[in-house]
Amino acid sequence: MFEIIFLGTSASAPSARRGLSAQVVKHDEHRFLIDCGEGTQRQILQAGIGFKRLNTILITHGHLDHILGLAGLLSTFLRWEAIDRLDIYAASGALDRIRDLLYGVVLRGTRPPMPLNMHAVDAGVFFEGKDFTVSAFPVQHRGNDCLGYLFEEKSRRPFLPEKAEALGIPQGKIRKELVSGQAVTLPDGRVIQPDEVLGPLKRGTRLVHVGDVGNTDSLLTVVQDADTLVIESTYLDEEADMAKQFGHMTAKQAAELAVRAGVRQLVLTHISRRYREKQVQEEARSIFPNTLVARDFDVVQSFGPEAGQESAASLQHVRISPDEDVEKDPEE
Repeated sequence: MFEIIFLGTSASAPSARRGLSAQVVKHDEHRFLIDCGEGTQRQILQAGIGFKRLNTILITHGHLDHILGLAGLLSTFLRWEAIDRLDIYAASGALDRIRDLLYGVVLRGTRPPMPLNMHAVDAGVFFEGKDFTVSAFPVQHRGNDCLGYLFEEKSRRPFLPEKAEALGIPQGKIRKELVSGQAVTLPDGRVIQPDEVLGPLKRGTRLVHVGDVGNTDSLLTVVQDADTLVIESTYLDEEADMAKQFGHMTAKQAAELAVRAGVRQLVLTHISRRYREKQVQEEARSIFPNTLVARDFDVVQSFGPEAGQESAASLQHVRISPDEDVEKDPEE
């Protein structure tokens, strides 16, 4: 299971209730910050997740509304927060801009307070945990240095406790060895093979995160059968021509991609101030009902197919933020 905490869900500029692009993806002890728009560090504090273990940052592309928060974050690390290392992953062109921002503006000849590692990412797996991987894939959006990210749990054979009970296998180390694929010998001399207590191989949870994107044709394969797709929805269909001009997506196009790819749940972000949340939601849900328009501080859980029909039927999320439609932003 992956958990996504939405820190910023506005497009291009912040609104009164939405910060700029930033999300945290959690899996066990691992935490990944995806994009770091202006004000992200305040959103981190307001969400109550703090800076501990926030060592890994994934950048979708180098536009300022997705990277400016890196300057403030590093400045805070310089003065207040202790962190043992900082790894930033992005395409090479985006890294050039990030390097200028951090070394040319924030550090200006001084050394970072921790090992600061910048990793140029190509398509494919670039991070591997004990039971999951993170892959990058190319995205089309006003340039060649745009990436999306696939978080994928490794396939596994589930342990069947009822079969273990029937065979008289005690709790503890012996069961762990069977789960890891090792044959075990019981105290009575019987040899138990893993196949006797493990079910059929099942794929793990697939979470796909796409930042700004103007064309989804190349995404169909990587998004196929995703348990959760997080993707931008800057425009409504009535302004599809403008969306195409600026390399962005409409709610309708995002929903159509979810249908074509067999996605189980869709989460829309990067919402323009020109629309109310309800408008975006209605357009997407008319095509793909299992859609959430994310607000700042929403928490969404992504489960694999083994979670059953209940999880597949509705989005698993916690809504912390207030009702956006109570009052429009003063700028609108």
